[in-house]
Amino acid sequence: MRGRAIARLALRMNSLDRLYRALIQACGVVSALLLGIVALLVTFDVTLRNVGLGTLPWIVEISEYAMPVATFLMAPWLLYRNQHVRVEILVTSLPPHAARWLDQAADLVGLVCSLGLLWYGLKIIADSRGIGALIIKTLVFPEWWLFAPLPFAGALLAVEFVRRMVRRATGAAS
Repeated sequence: MRGRAIARLALRMNSLDRLYRALIQACGVVSALLLGIVALLVTFDVTLRNVGLGTLPWIVEISEYAMPVATFLMAPWLLYRNQHVRVEILVTSLPPHAARWLDQAADLVGLVCSLGLLWYGLKIIADSRGIGALIIKTLVFPEWWLFAPLPFAGALLAVEFVRRMVRRATGAAS
């Protein structure tokens, strides 16, 4: 009976891991698409301007809003792939035990920062929704939409930092 329960739990964990991996991959894909779309839109706008057909002011706004969204979506994907910014010279110059300790400490700091991002994002969204703030430029929309990526990215980053710490503590492969 106990073996079956463990097998079911392992199956659920594998399913959850696949779902998490798909979510992280989706973040990377959406981020890349946003950056590509911004590049195309800016090129289109510059071309219109250079041939004397004017400009589309909403393209600048879309670019302004898409860049931070792409950044916040890309961060968890990069961390998951272990392609985030890291100072290797310090880690490689330390003895293995000290390097592991430093990695663990850096992950703990990252976790705290990610949780702060999550908390701050939720708070600013609640405040913005509470007062009904709007962004009024060429495009008009609720202000809290701009802050929605904050808690989403903070939560995914926090999960990834916990996963890294657990893997390191249990000796599992990265």
